[in-house]
Amino acid sequence: MAESTLIKGIGEWLIDQALSEPDIVEMFGAVCQRLYAAGVPLGRARISWPTLHPLFQAETVLWERGKEPVLDQFRHQAERSEDYLRSPMYFMFEHDIDVLRRKLEGPNKLVDFPILEDLIQQGMTDYLTIATSFDSTASRIEQKVFGMIVAWAADRPGGFTEDDIAALQKIQRRMAVACKTAIQSRIAGNIVETYLGQKAGRQVLDGAIKRGDGQETQAVVWLSDLRDSTALADTMAPDAYFDLLNAYYECTAGSAIKHGGEVLDFIGDAVLAIFPYDTDEEFQKAAVAATSALRDAFAMRETVNTERNTDGRVAIRFGVGLNTGKVMFGNIGVEERLTFSVIGPTVNEVSRIETLTKGVDSHALVTAKIAASEPDAWVSTGRHRLAGVSQEIELFAPKTASKAVAPEAIGAEQESTVGDAPPVVVRH
Repeated sequence: MAESTLIKGIGEWLIDQALSEPDIVEMFGAVCQRLYAAGVPLGRARISWPTLHPLFQAETVLWERGKEPVLDQFRHQAERSEDYLRSPMYFMFEHDIDVLRRKLEGPNKLVDFPILEDLIQQGMTDYLTIATSFDSTASRIEQKVFGMIVAWAADRPGGFTEDDIAALQKIQRRMAVACKTAIQSRIAGNIVETYLGQKAGRQVLDGAIKRGDGQETQAVVWLSDLRDSTALADTMAPDAYFDLLNAYYECTAGSAIKHGGEVLDFIGDAVLAIFPYDTDEEFQKAAVAATSALRDAFAMRETVNTERNTDGRVAIRFGVGLNTGKVMFGNIGVEERLTFSVIGPTVNEVSRIETLTKGVDSHALVTAKIAASEPDAWVSTGRHRLAGVSQEIELFAPKTASKAVAPEAIGAEQESTVGDAPPVVVRH
């Protein structure tokens, strides 16, 4: 039987957790361990809650005595899975039930959900599920999607006592306060990282929210641009063009993220990303990461285009420019409405570099410093003049795919396009 003094101590500890910034995985594991130490015969417990994330619709933490707690995340699905439809959680939601108990042994044994068979195989003797809303004033429908549900399982012969159940109900209410804090913090992080990127999002959450807040950093800067986007937008059905854009973003932004890049913005059909660094050693890693992302982007494009050609869909074509140098990373705008931006000559130059990929007939161009990080992989296309830059700059194309031409061979119309390109200000 759980001792009330010990249970009260766990409740006080949970209040302290709510006043801090708890990690929900560690906190839930600690709660379960403390309850077991207090005499509640926990063998297994799982907490679940809905979340706001572009990939996941729900998260859970599973605790099993003697093991570390494990976080699991469930992706968005168009249809409910068969396992969910046959779960106690679905039954509780559909029948507006807050507490569900099933004895797993003895004369009152009731096994009416598949999960209970699994728990019996694991040696569990009693099962108690409690749903707790984070807003008691909300409608019942709102409470279902803004709260948590915990499944507690006992492995002691005879299962939970009435005192154990009272203790679990009391502790879950206290735990809900701390979990609400932790979950809202996780959701806030998900949102800012989804819309601002990991680095920018972290700065905002750390307090960089006033106009002018920001910092100067060094970075390899990536800019990719979809070919023939204006004509495609004019001639394709909206849903088909939407599909093409997302496939293009998967190739480019997806590859940059995969290799540790920070995607800052989708500028129409262009993608801007950075690979920050501080030291020369870090630059080498950033340059290799950016060029590896570049190669992956074009390899993925070939795979995607093979599928699109088979389906009769328009193939994806794009160019990528890479530059390196200092950028200013911070808040600009008006006090009532800010945007997190990266600005500076390095960003303006990479836009011109990407535009030149059309003139030199190469899908990618990088500066000499970046090419030097992998000298055998790049070939010079000569020196080029960029608008707003006093000196010509040498640019390099991938050695296996380059079709370099001298700068003077670029058509007058192409030169005019490059020379007249406006400065780039990229906004989050």
